Amino acid sequence: QLKKDFFRKAFKQLAIDYLILPLIFWPVAIPVLVCNLIANIVRNLWTATIIFCGHLTEDAYVFYEKDLINESKGDWYFRQLLGSSNIRGNTLFHIMSGHLSYQIEHHLFPDLPAPCYRALAPKVEALCLRNNIPYNTGSFIKQYATVLKRILKHSLPNITQSATKRLSH
Repeated sequence: QLKKDFFRKAFKQLAIDYLILPLIFWPVAIPVLVCNLIANIVRNLWTATIIFCGHLTEDAYVFYEKDLINESKGDWYFRQLLGSSNIRGNTLFHIMSGHLSYQIEHHLFPDLPAPCYRALAPKVEALCLRNNIPYNTGSFIKQYATVLKRILKHSLPNITQSATKRLSH
C-alpha cells in the first residue's frame, strides 16, 4: 500500500509540474516546463544537503541496531543529541531550511512545530555544555565540508587512508 500511495502521489505531482501547468500556460509551455524542472532539481539538492548536514557531519555519531537494545528513555535522548547536527545561520537561512537546520532539536522534540526550535536551541546547547555533552553545530560551509569529507572517507576508503598516511609523514 505504501508503494502504491507513493507512486500515486509522485505521478500526480509529475502530471501537475510537467503536463498541466505547461498546458495552462500554453504560449510559454516550454519555459514553464524548464523552470519546473530546474526548480525541482534545486529544491531536491537543497533538501538533500540540509538533511545530510543534519545527519552525516563528521562529528555526528553512528549507532547500530545493537546499540538500541534495552535503550532507556534517557539513552534515547542522549542518542538524539549525539547522532544529529545543527547548522548556524540567520533567520532567512533557517526558514529556507524549514528549520531543519535545528536538527538536534528536531530529533529531541519531533512533535514540536519547527519554528519553535530556534527558541529551544540555546537552552539545549546550554544543557549540553553544563553536562559535558557534545552539541554539534557550525556554519553551513563547515558542516557541509565535514559531510563531504565523511562521504569521501567511506566511498573511497583506500584513497583517503593513503592520503592521510602521506600527510602524516
